[in-house]
Amino acid sequence: MKIRVVSSKEEIDTLNINEEIVHLAFRPSNKDIFKLILKCPGIKAIHIPSSYKKTISSSAQMYLSMQNIALLEGDVWGHRKDINEYSEVSQHVFDRIQELRDEGLSDEETIERLVKETRLSPDFVSFIMSN
Repeated sequence: MKIRVVSSKEEIDTLNINEEIVHLAFRPSNKDIFKLILKCPGIKAIHIPSSYKKTISSSAQMYLSMQNIALLEGDVWGHRKDINEYSEVSQHVFDRIQELRDEGLSDEETIERLVKETRLSPDFVSFIMSN
């Protein structure tokens, strides 16, 4: 799974129309969020740092919810944008989800384990598991 990392407001204009998950590495305004949705109509999730998620307006959150777009909290650890504009969730994470499910762990226990093992946020792991 590829996550497109966007470092500035200006980069929204350069996005591919087919992007499904975008990490915003800046504090987005309502205008930035709406611009992103117009640019990428098939977007499934917007991933932002936890400190920025707290500043997203309730109207923007409601709009995202109405459009079935997940607002996910978390960071893209160890990613170097100068090398690659995409961050990838490795196949190991998906394999590990399947292993834990095969062991009979509940979704909550699986999420808890993966958060510890991968440093991904709980809502991002939950999103991966549901898609």
